[in-house]
Amino acid sequence: MHKIYHAQPGGSVSNKQSQYQILKSLEQDPNYTQRQLSKDLDLSLGKVNYCLKSIVEKGFVKIDNFKNSKNKGQYSYLLTPKGIKGIEEKARMTVEFIKIKTQEYEQLKDEIESLKTEARKYK
Repeated sequence: MHKIYHAQPGGSVSNKQSQYQILKSLEQDPNYTQRQLSKDLDLSLGKVNYCLKSIVEKGFVKIDNFKNSKNKGQYSYLLTPKGIKGIEEKARMTVEFIKIKTQEYEQLKDEIESLKTEARKYK
């Protein structure tokens, strides 16, 4: 399984962030177990269960159990078209956010250089 995203040190991951992480994980592998999600995403098992229930209720994921499996409690979490659209929207918003922050960074960098140049005049 893949480690995808962790909370910032000293911070907690919001429920929306956790739901997004779970959706991304299930997009990669619909056969993830809740325990695997918990371990790979560094979330408590209770939080994974809570978030899964929420994304199922929202219609982002459909649950199928493996009828031929020896483990009748084994489930497959299938993303619905609504769930896929949610991931795509989050990715689009992330790209826009990065563009804005990059522009702000470039503007700050230019302003700092200008201030350094001005400060050298007074040395």
